[in-house]
Order: sequence, then structure tokens, then C-alpha cells
Amino acid sequence: MYFITVSEMLGTKGKNIAQEVAKTLNYDYYGEERLLEAAGEMGFLPDVQQMDEKAPHLFEKLFSEKPKIHLDRLQSVIFEVAKKGDAVFFGKGSQLLLRSFDCALHVLVTGSKEKRVQRVMEEHQVGREVAEKIIERSDNDKRGFLRFAFDEDWLNPQLYDLVLNTDKLGVASAAKMIVDAAKSDEIKACGVDSVRSLGILSLTRKVESSFLEAGIVSPHVFFNVEDVDSIRLYGIVSSQEEKKSVERIVNGIKGIKRMENDITVFRGSMGGE
Repeated sequence: MYFITVSEMLGTKGKNIAQEVAKTLNYDYYGEERLLEAAGEMGFLPDVQQMDEKAPHLFEKLFSEKPKIHLDRLQSVIFEVAKKGDAVFFGKGSQLLLRSFDCALHVLVTGSKEKRVQRVMEEHQVGREVAEKIIERSDNDKRGFLRFAFDEDWLNPQLYDLVLNTDKLGVASAAKMIVDAAKSDEIKACGVDSVRSLGILSLTRKVESSFLEAGIVSPHVFFNVEDVDSIRLYGIVSSQEEKKSVERIVNGIKGIKRMENDITVFRGSMGGE
């Protein structure tokens, strides 16, 4: 199986190109709608709806775990659907999430500001001033989202295998370039190990978000995802009830079939004093 991620600067026809690539290769296309469907099936729809490719407000980042919970669940959804096989992902940080897989081709679609403004004016039937503001906000939102989620600059060319300027390229010609690159010998098919890695990554994000949502932020409680459906808990808590509470949270996570609870109950001080 293979993956293609397409990121765009607004006004460059990146979405249309991604859809054409998926159609040509007969790959599943995961844009906003399909990812929301998958999130709904996993019980994460409200969380993913909150992650609209923009950074959370400073107040939320400083005083709430919600942004991290939403991000973990968005990432879990992307990892989960990637397990199903050949797919084109449009945005949502997929270029970073699938960066370590040799079976993934990462594409950035760019264009000059003038061309982008013209396209936004035509597509949205707005004047130049409004089009420029729409583009500015979109660029700032994406920049903020990638900084928050990955501490990366979304326009860093090193994140991508192919950068296409669509000032002169049409949708069909740009899509053909991506298809040709995706079929090259250098893009290797994902093996069984990759599928397992995706499953482990998905489950890891599920557990992290469940712990944050439940308020488990103890520096003494840890977990290892041993396989796609199994987890090991370990560390130290101050009571048997606290140990059972952690176990109940894990039991409520979909997809876990085996849990090993090696958490130790220690009734002394754990403050390091």
C-alpha cells in the first residue's frame, strides 16, 4: 500500500489536484468529509471538528488540555484510516504524521500571491481586499497549526518530496506529475510492519488523549503500547483505587484487547523530598 499527502497554499487548486490524483490511482481520498466520517466511527467527531488546521488560542494552550486531546484524536484517526491502504490525504498535518514511512509521497502545492488572489476572487466571488484577507488568514492558521502540532514551518521544503507551483500548471498536468512520482521505484510499498506501526501509533494517541481527558497527569504513571491491541501500564500510585481508576480508563478505550497492569501501589511520599 502507498500514501500521498497533499498540502496547499489556498488559491493553488491543491484540493482539486489531490482529488484528481486519488481518482487516477483509484485511491481513497481523505479530505475533511471522509476524516470526519472516520472520526465519527471512532467516537472522536467533536474532537476532530475542533482541529480546523489552526492553532488554539493562547488561553486554551495555557489553561486547558483540550487542544492536546483534540490533536491526539485527530492524529489517531489519520493513523487508523491509513492502515486501510492506498490513500491520498489532504492537509491536517498528514505530511508530518506519515513522514517516517518510505511508502508515502509528500506534496506541497504553491503559487504566487497574485495568482492565488485571482483564484480566490473567482472562486468566492469577492473583491481583491477580501481575497487577500482570506489568503492571509489561511496562511496564518496553517502556520500556527503546524507550529502547535509539530513545531514545524509548514512551508519548509524539506518536509516535501515534490513542490509544485501551479501558476502555469493546470489540475490535470499537476496531478500527472504527482502520479508519475508516486509510481517511481523510489517509493516503496508499505509492508506488514508499517501497518503494525500505524496501529500502534493510533492506539498510543487514543491512550494519551484518554489520560489527559481523565486528568491523569501524574509524572509517576506510564504506559507502553505493546501491539496494535495491547497495552502495559506501569509506574507508581498512592492507592489501590487510583490503580483501578487508571485501569478503568484503559478498559474504556476501543480496540484494546489485552492489558497488563504493573502499576505499583506505594503509600509513602512520591514527591522526591
